[in-house]
Amino acid sequence: MTRIRRGYIARRRRTKIRLFASTFRGAHSRLTRTIIQQKIRALASSHRDRGRQKRNFRRLWITRINAVIREIRVSYSYSIFINDLYKRQLLLNRKILAQIAISNTNCLYTISNEIIK
Repeated sequence: MTRIRRGYIARRRRTKIRLFASTFRGAHSRLTRTIIQQKIRALASSHRDRGRQKRNFRRLWITRINAVIREIRVSYSYSIFINDLYKRQLLLNRKILAQIAISNTNCLYTISNEIIK
């Protein structure tokens, strides 16, 4: 019986998967089944870590703001500062406040003094 040539669709699908895993090491970039497993794992990790990254950056911003605020006054903390901001309806997000705290400490000092008054 003569050999039947298969279509190109399966090869095209595998090539596409291999392009995704081209930077993986060892069998994870060569064997199709292993590539598929690693692709699933990689996509799951990236999905999970996008949420984790947002959490980590928020924690970092809060830490930076708190450190600068405690330098300014002895008995003043982050939570009191944020509470005072909301009372005054000054809507500055934590990312902007952290950038101000790093680049221009005097500006944050004046903001906190205005809130206290």
